[in-house]
Amino acid sequence: MTDSTEFKALNIAVLTVSDSRTESDDKSGKLLKKELTGSGHNCVDKAIVKDDKYQIRARISAWIANPEIDVVLSTGGTGVTGRDGTPEAVSPLLDKEIEGFGEMFRVLSYEDIKTSTLQSRALAGVANATYIFVMPGSPSACKTAWTRLISEQLDNRTRPCNLVMLMPRLLET
Repeated sequence: MTDSTEFKALNIAVLTVSDSRTESDDKSGKLLKKELTGSGHNCVDKAIVKDDKYQIRARISAWIANPEIDVVLSTGGTGVTGRDGTPEAVSPLLDKEIEGFGEMFRVLSYEDIKTSTLQSRALAGVANATYIFVMPGSPSACKTAWTRLISEQLDNRTRPCNLVMLMPRLLET
């Protein structure tokens, strides 16, 4: 449910974590950029890094330190194979984890991929007043996460509450 409040566009960065994707074949990163700009937000940066926890941390840390970036959307590296390390890279950066995101994502994904959803280690949190969402690398997983969870929480008109209304208080101690 949304109200008549004026929409507030957020500045969002998109990260694709992959050992094989390039800008020309990065379907998930392109989908997220299209979805967020189509919703009225600004894509202020987009990058692709190898599935290496230090490269992931370096890129996300730079975005967290940039006061102009409100949200980071990350896709890829959330599985259980040896090269999947996005959750391990991002978790130490978080000030607070938003456990409900991963829980809800797996519930919604169950509708499409049944028990395979237990392999997803999707997560979200906040670091230095920047929201971070870590999603699987498939375009369908990104579409589910954006359309059924993230977009409403990044819309300041969503009621009864949304993540945007909490932004002024994220740095309180």
